Amino acid sequence: MELRTLRYFAEVAKAGTVSGAAETLHVTQPGLSRQLRQLERQLGVPLFDRSGGRLALSAAGRDLLPRVDQLLADAERLALGARVLATGRLDRVTIAAPATTLAEVIAPFIATLAPADPTPSAFACDGYEPHAALRAGADLVITNGRPADAMSSIAIGVLPVWAYLPSGHRWAKRDAIDLADLENETIICLPTTFSARQVLDAAARHTHQTVSVDIEASSGAVAQALAAAGRGIAVVTDDPRFDLARVKVIAGGDPMNLHLFAAWDPDHPAHATLAAVAQRLAEHVDEHYGSSP
Repeated sequence: MELRTLRYFAEVAKAGTVSGAAETLHVTQPGLSRQLRQLERQLGVPLFDRSGGRLALSAAGRDLLPRVDQLLADAERLALGARVLATGRLDRVTIAAPATTLAEVIAPFIATLAPADPTPSAFACDGYEPHAALRAGADLVITNGRPADAMSSIAIGVLPVWAYLPSGHRWAKRDAIDLADLENETIICLPTTFSARQVLDAAARHTHQTVSVDIEASSGAVAQALAAAGRGIAVVTDDPRFDLARVKVIAGGDPMNLHLFAAWDPDHPAHATLAAVAQRLAEHVDEHYGSSP
């Protein structure tokens, strides 16, 4: 049984079709189908129920897939550990972060990295728990709120949640508005998997305010565009666009803030390098946003 064949199984389970997995893996469909059949013969159980042109995981496949994912992750960790031991450095680093943080914080940070730094990649992890983001391939996870004690982590910054409104709005000159002020306004925000929305909803529950999101935008930039078009007040953490005025939002006397942490596996082969990258990210956030609004 080869790791390559197990990887084929995991990819087909993810794609739901042999054709989709074959395209991702850059192999032929007949060859991939043969590898799956061979794996099933080796294991002695069917991994898929084949019907209707799609491959649904069988009961055995559902049971074995998490074990295969863990085995593949352990193999990758072993290979990474060997590379770190051989070279004394981490060649690549993958950062997972909420989509807005990815665009507004991580992308500008990546632009500051030097050629000698690990080659970075990144993906959005809205809706992921930190451990799930690590399992999905991240080395470093940026999360809203302190992660579990089992993970290594540091605080990297505090980002305010802003109310964005046209410059002619009656509140445009204010330093801050209370969450209660938004009760009768048209609120534009992001879906519930996004950090800014979670902060808004949590603040409303904590202060017993009735604040509903009237328009869900796909991104902070789109939310601000809608505010610029006069469709409401955008409540997001993004940097300003479209010449909008931005005002801090206060809930229960305290600013509504997004507390960002960087987290990683303490057993990662390059944990010292990840800690150093996280510290540099914290310094970058402090330089651009300050440690606190």
